[in-house]
Amino acid sequence: MEDYYVGNKEYFPKIGKIRYEGPESDNPLAFKYYDPEKKVGKKKMKDHLRFAVAYWHSFCADGSDPFGAGTHPHPWIADAKTPMEAAEHKLDAAFEFITKLGAEFYAFHDRDMAPEGATPAESEMNLQTLVAKAKKRQRATGVKLLWGTANLFSHPRFMNGAATNPDFKVVALAANQVKAAIDATIELGGQGYTFWGGREGYMSLLNTDLKREKEHLASFLIAARDYARKQGFKGAFYIEPKPMEPTKHQYDYDVETVIGFLRYYGLDKDFRLNIEANHAELAGHDFYHELETARAAGLFGSVDANRGEPRNGWDTDQFPSSYYETALAMYAVLRAGGFTTGGLNFDAKIRRNSIDPTDLFEAHIGGMDAFAVGLEVASRMLSDSKLSGFIKKRYASFDSGDGAKFEKGQMKLEELAKLGNDYGKAGIVSGKQERLENLLNQYLLGL
Repeated sequence: MEDYYVGNKEYFPKIGKIRYEGPESDNPLAFKYYDPEKKVGKKKMKDHLRFAVAYWHSFCADGSDPFGAGTHPHPWIADAKTPMEAAEHKLDAAFEFITKLGAEFYAFHDRDMAPEGATPAESEMNLQTLVAKAKKRQRATGVKLLWGTANLFSHPRFMNGAATNPDFKVVALAANQVKAAIDATIELGGQGYTFWGGREGYMSLLNTDLKREKEHLASFLIAARDYARKQGFKGAFYIEPKPMEPTKHQYDYDVETVIGFLRYYGLDKDFRLNIEANHAELAGHDFYHELETARAAGLFGSVDANRGEPRNGWDTDQFPSSYYETALAMYAVLRAGGFTTGGLNFDAKIRRNSIDPTDLFEAHIGGMDAFAVGLEVASRMLSDSKLSGFIKKRYASFDSGDGAKFEKGQMKLEELAKLGNDYGKAGIVSGKQERLENLLNQYLLGL
């Protein structure tokens, strides 16, 4: 990768390449803990973490909310004469930012990169034009596409869903858009393709045939998978769980729900989970819980790295800052074998009142530092083996004898019940939760 990319105009002119300066640095535009070349175990930090910049929040979001207009006037839009020109300027700004930050990946929705046209054919042509330009910038910089996706939620036609829409014409329009987005992902060498069903759910069961809608969703995903594989796509497909917002109930509610859906429709060989911290919170779960659930099922894939605000009941998409949370997250990721096609995509946005150009850099720097700390803590947790050793000992009764026979499904209920007459006082053993929580704090502090 070159030092950093600049197109016809430099959009962050007062900011150079972000460097690692160590924890003693007081430079807000420097990494304190993320040293990309540092080895943690057998891999470099950058290869463990695989950071990606989310195109939509970083270069499309303008700070607007339901109560006010945008507060982030993007210069790459202001100096453009047409939507396509603005799209190319935005592409230049994105690659300048990504390379100055030192991230190696990015992720995008089709409509982030290219504007929608007057017809589906014009929309696809717009996307193809921008994909060709993005491909040149990827070659020039070494930046890679983590995954692509289609925006099937913003346009009014999707107000009742995309693949689950009760109007077949909308389903066909969604398929047209997904086909073009898959083609774009393949052309750019994307390592994955993500489905986020923001509108795939219902607002009221009074007007919803839930059974048919879920079947339509499965048929749509099967068709998309088959098309992509036919076109030579070797990467992973991801489902991103979220319980609600904008709908009352989404069919991809949480990790466990998605696992059941994938297995029921025979999609679990090709699809994995793209897990977001804020969505886990909205579902009433810890981020760590959702990661562990996917790991236990062998369906862990990728991560949207952000956090929520526990006092707000919506998707705030803040940048991650809790070392405690990132340590547990990376512990789950490492136990799952680490990232392969996935990575840590910052599906996060700066706050409405963060209006300086440096704010976008500082937000990403803080998030990358947080996961670098989490990685090192998780590595200590694994190498020390006190946690895994405790769990192994706790379940030792299933490792041999009758316990092992039961675990293998080789014991009838009558036989199991008879054994219950012989064991007397059982199960009165401390779970040592407080000790383990104290131990986690020791790992976190490096003691």
